[in-house]
Amino acid sequence: MSYVDGFVLAVPKANLDAYKKMAQMAGIVWKEHGALAYVECIGDDVPYGEVTSFPRAVQAKDDEIVVFSWVVYESRESRDAVMAKVMADPRLNGDLSTMPFDGKRMIFGGFQPFMEL
Repeated sequence: MSYVDGFVLAVPKANLDAYKKMAQMAGIVWKEHGALAYVECIGDDVPYGEVTSFPRAVQAKDDEIVVFSWVVYESRESRDAVMAKVMADPRLNGDLSTMPFDGKRMIFGGFQPFMEL
């Protein structure tokens, strides 16, 4: 069964074009190194919840939009190998201070699917 990395982050609306450009390159790199799928989604219906929500989770500000992304791999072992290659790829080794979003507020994690239909 496959393995999935998930990401949620807040991107300033003014930086959305720069984020899309960065995401395009990231997707190319992930796929070249063996990811089966790479998906980036811009929040369209993500209300601010009273207790918890996507915007709350990433401390989204009024001028930011929530982005939800995921990468699919063959397996956890494949993910670990792909991730090592991605992290070593110089195309993604930019200056963290020039990122089009605040990486400190990004949420990410690896998930083992229990059902695929």
